[in-house]
Formats: sequence, C-alpha cells, structure tokens
Amino acid sequence: MTAVWQTTRFAIDLGRPQVMGIVNVTPDSFSDGGAHASTEAALRHCEQLMGEGADILDIGGESTRPGSPAVPLEEELARVVPVVREAVKLRVPVSVDTYKPEVMRAVLELGADIVNDIWALRRPGALEVVCAHPACGVCLMHMHRDPQTMQVAPMSGDVVPAVREFLEAQARAMRARGVQAERIVLDPGIGFGKTVQQNFALLARQGELLASGLPLLAGWSRKSSLGAVSGIESAAERMVPSVAAAVLAVEKGAAIVRVHDVRETVAALAVWRAMNRERQR
Repeated sequence: MTAVWQTTRFAIDLGRPQVMGIVNVTPDSFSDGGAHASTEAALRHCEQLMGEGADILDIGGESTRPGSPAVPLEEELARVVPVVREAVKLRVPVSVDTYKPEVMRAVLELGADIVNDIWALRRPGALEVVCAHPACGVCLMHMHRDPQTMQVAPMSGDVVPAVREFLEAQARAMRARGVQAERIVLDPGIGFGKTVQQNFALLARQGELLASGLPLLAGWSRKSSLGAVSGIESAAERMVPSVAAAVLAVEKGAAIVRVHDVRETVAALAVWRAMNRERQR
C-alpha cells in the first residue's frame, strides 16, 4: 500500500492515521448545517479544527445527506471559493468535497490539494479536470444512485464485492490516464445507498477493500447507522459512537478518517497508537 497520499502541495504521511476535519459551508448539512455557513465562520472553524489536531481540512458547499437537493453551480462556487482562497494559506492540506467539474477547476486553480468526490469522477468533465492536474490528490467514493434517492432504494445483497469492484474500476480509469497511484484514495461511502447492516459489513470486512493496495478513507462521523445501533437519534449527539467507529476503521486498516469531532477522535487514536506500539514490540 502506498505510504503517502500525494497532493498538490503535500505528500501526506499515511504511516499514521490521518484525521480529516469536516468544514460544511452549507445551511442544511445533516449534522451541523448553518453552523459555519459564512466565510468568516467557516475559516474560524478551520482554525479551530487545526488547533484540535486535524491533519486535513475538507471543505464542502453542498449537503449530500439523504434526500438533499442539488445546489446550483454558482451558489456552490460562492460558498466554497472564498473559503478555499483563505484556507490554502493555513499550511495544512485542503480538500474540497464536490462533484462539479467547474468547482474542481476553480479550487484547484486556487491551490486546493485534494478533490473529494462522492460521484468518484463520474459526472461529465470531472475525470478530465482531475487527470489534467499534475499533482492533486483525489478521493473516489462509492455511492449507490444519488443523494436524492440513495436511501429510498438502497443496495441489495452483499455490497462488499460490488463496492470493491466499483472503486477499483474508477481507480483504473485514472491510472489509464497517467495518474499515479499515490494520488488516489478510496472511500466505500458509508451511508450512501446502503442499509445499516451493509454499512457494518463494509466495516467488518474492510480488509477486502484494501486488496487493491490503495489507501482507504472512512467516513462514519455521526451517520444514521450509528444512531440506529446506539439509539441516539440526534446526529449532533453521536460523538461517542462516531469516535468508536473511527478507531475501529483505523484498526481495520483505514488510512484516513473524515470526522466532525476532531479533538475527540485525535485523543482516541492516541490511545489506539499507544496500544499498537506495545502490541508490535
């Protein structure tokens, strides 16, 4: 497996778990919608997450919660571009959560390091934008259907091989265009068109997703599946199960965890690392 994630400005060390902090510049995200919707509030949140130990910032201008409507291009650009323009000055890798090629192009021109795409570059023009860039990192995520319908008719059967095959195919498409493997990370898309049982199957059998040799990003933070098994209905109150899921994902081989609760996740991973050091002696 690649030891680094090569991005626009940084070769991110994957020898230790990386914590990606979520910065939602949206009024309607499922957990913290509206909390950081202005440029100033979003930048304050970026600085807060860095202070809490975030290794990467992931900035998004469109909610992808189940049933969420698509955001017009100009509105997403208006939300994201001012934040990215300032965030790239913070000396930390900046990821942008978008599937629109026009947004990808705009943020990459500003110096963004990573494109994090729930559509895995399947939208027209997206693959071309990323592959034309000389160095940016990319996270390819599996999603069944689209945000508007994914939980209305989730996947059926054993999802693990289907997810693995899809992600490997998308990575091959990038490699065929000359993109180095070191630039590519895969995300199984927890909650994106899967049932509770299927999501936990992806966690339990996460090792099967690592067979391609590409690093894995796990995005369990505050997801409804955690609420289903813990009985915690409010997404904002799912910090404890979210941290537990992040640590379990890392234990199963995930290189990056995408989280809302950075401080708590960083602390939990410090405990995991201490145990792991002793286990390896």
